[in-house]
Amino acid sequence: MSGYVLGFGGFLLLGGRAADLLGRRRMFVLSLAAFLVASAVGGIAANGEVLIASRFLTGVSAAFSAPAGLSIITTSFAEGPARNKALSVYSATGASGFALGLVVGGLFTELSWRWVFFAPVLMAVATLLGALWLVPRTVRPEGPRQGFDVAGAISATAAMLLLVFTLVEAPQAGWGSARTVGSLVATGLLLAVFALIERRAPAPLVRLGLLRSGPVIRANLGAMALLGSWVSCLFILTLYMQQVRGWSPLETGLAVAPSGLLVALLAPRIGAPLVGRFGAFPVTLAGLAAAALAYALLLPLGPDSAYAPAMLPTFLLVGVAFSFAYGPLNIAATNGVPAEEQGVAGGLVNTSFQLGPALVLAVVTAVDDAAAGPGTAPSDLLDGLHAALVVPLVAALIGMAAIALGGLGRSRSPRRPAHGSDSRTRQSVPAP
Repeated sequence: MSGYVLGFGGFLLLGGRAADLLGRRRMFVLSLAAFLVASAVGGIAANGEVLIASRFLTGVSAAFSAPAGLSIITTSFAEGPARNKALSVYSATGASGFALGLVVGGLFTELSWRWVFFAPVLMAVATLLGALWLVPRTVRPEGPRQGFDVAGAISATAAMLLLVFTLVEAPQAGWGSARTVGSLVATGLLLAVFALIERRAPAPLVRLGLLRSGPVIRANLGAMALLGSWVSCLFILTLYMQQVRGWSPLETGLAVAPSGLLVALLAPRIGAPLVGRFGAFPVTLAGLAAAALAYALLLPLGPDSAYAPAMLPTFLLVGVAFSFAYGPLNIAATNGVPAEEQGVAGGLVNTSFQLGPALVLAVVTAVDDAAAGPGTAPSDLLDGLHAALVVPLVAALIGMAAIALGGLGRSRSPRRPAHGSDSRTRQSVPAP
């Protein structure tokens, strides 16, 4: 799992820029092909080394396909109701797929763990054929072709790889260890080098003005909080259901399934209308509030808590939270961004969706380890889990603060054409 996280989180910015420069459809198709090959290799792996390598390459492939897919949508629909509706459907598919994948993964695990790798191959083949048939070819804009910021790509990718690796390994290495501290310092230096390169590069990997945009920053902080709090909560609940209660992977997946089903039903129907009426950030704030309430309801969880009164309300509220927040965050992160930077904007928000879980999960693991009892009895495990359950609640509250402090009055997105090159579109994101 860490191999996938490392490959995905480390290469998203590069994948986003590659989509902008080399063609979104081309990168989407090529990365899907690489994804299915890497996943197939994982399914036939004979040892752990091959399995980890295949997961890393699968993550890298996804890092190129995710921003390409998102930018295909944002450049195919004009900014406003049409794009909001498309992004609501896109977000509902992703969020519900994440939850329902737990059920399918649990079922496949009961049969053979290798099917966890072979099933995505079948899905990737279907998606690849659909992309070749349905995604239109785009004509490269006239004018000189932009150069590729090699130095920026190397420094950004190295910084992201090192940061994700540090967050993943910190609970085992220790947050105060020389390895963790040294890695964080090195990450900071690499990011400083990246910023210096981008300031001077004629065609930067990421225009610094994009990183200074208030709405973009708020959307990315919200993305980190939304997915970071949920993934870390799901990690705790999985330990609770399987180690404390003795449930199987399939039973655990079925317990979580209502959240995904609710997202699939609600998000395509309510996301775009709510954003059109209230704006992306107020709707996101409501979603994060639902998530915070969901995690607060878990705090009294006991060793014999019944599913319906103790856990089901949380899963339903998480479904509401993602129906409200996931789509609007994608909308807010890409609205007002010029068409030629949509891939980078998609890479940024996907990076935040990935860094959030890595960061919050690292904190959850540290808290759990510190608070757990010395034995393996349910009471010992529950001590750590109860303390760790506070972390996703705090993460959701921090996300709410980041969204609210930016000012709800400025959250409405101007409805301007996505393809236009007029001054109004370009002024929506501050210049470097």
